[in-house]
Amino acid sequence: MKRITLGITLILMIITACSNKQSTGPSSDKKGNVELTASAASLRDGMEVIQHTYQEAHPEVDLKINFGGSGSLQRQISQGAPVDIFFSAAVDKFDRLIDEGKIAKEDGVDLLGNELVLVVPKIKRSTITSFQDLVKKEVGKISIGIPESVPAGNYAKESLKEMNIWKDIESKIVYAKDVRQVLSYVETGNVDAGMVYKTDAIVSNKVNIVSKANSETHSPITYPIGIIKTSKDNKAAKDFYNYLQTNKALKVFEEYGFTTK
Repeated sequence: MKRITLGITLILMIITACSNKQSTGPSSDKKGNVELTASAASLRDGMEVIQHTYQEAHPEVDLKINFGGSGSLQRQISQGAPVDIFFSAAVDKFDRLIDEGKIAKEDGVDLLGNELVLVVPKIKRSTITSFQDLVKKEVGKISIGIPESVPAGNYAKESLKEMNIWKDIESKIVYAKDVRQVLSYVETGNVDAGMVYKTDAIVSNKVNIVSKANSETHSPITYPIGIIKTSKDNKAAKDFYNYLQTNKALKVFEEYGFTTK
C-alpha cells in the first residue's frame, strides 16, 4: 500500500456518488460512480488508504477524491454542486450547511479530532522549546494559517491569545493560505516556527515538534461528516458514510495522528 507523504489544514471531504441508472448502489453488480472530494489537506493520506481498501471491497464503486479547503467546498455545496458526503475540517462550515438545509442533523456525526503543535525547522539550530519562547527578540518570523479562512490558523490565533502572547508576537506573524504552506515555510527555514496540526507535523522529516497547545486554549478541533440531502445515490453515500465510521477506517486515521470520537 503506497503511503503518500502527508503535508493541513482542515480538515474537509466531499463524496459525490453518481450512479449508473441501472445501479442500486455499492451492492449492485453494475459499476457505480462515487466521486469523493476531501476538503482538508490533513486528511489526504488517510483518505488515500481508505479509498484503496474501500474500492478493493467494493469494485463496483468508482471512488474519486479531490482535496480542497473546507470553506471553498462548503460554498460549492451551498451553490448546488452535486455532492453526496461532506467531510469537514471546520465545524462552522459544516453547521452552515445544516442551517441551509443541505444536511439533516441526524445524518451527520463528529468523527475525528486533531491537535495543534508548534514546529521548528530541522535545517537550522533553534532555541525555541515552548510557546513562550516565541516572544524572544531572536525569534523572527512565525507562520500560521489565515485565521479567517484556515481553521488551523483560527485555532492558532485563539491559542496564542489565550496564552497572552498574541500582542507580543503579532508583528512577527506570516500568514499562509493553508496548513501545508505553513509547514513548507518551516521546512525551508523561511520562518523560525509555525503552528500546524499534529497530523501534518508527524509525517514531515524536516521539522521538529517542540510543544503541543493545550486543548483548553482553543476551540475543539473536530472533523464532522454528513450526507448531503441531494445525493444522487443515497444508498451508495450511506454505505461509504458508514464505512468511514468502522473500526477499520478509524484505525487508519489514528495511524496518521488523528484522534477518534
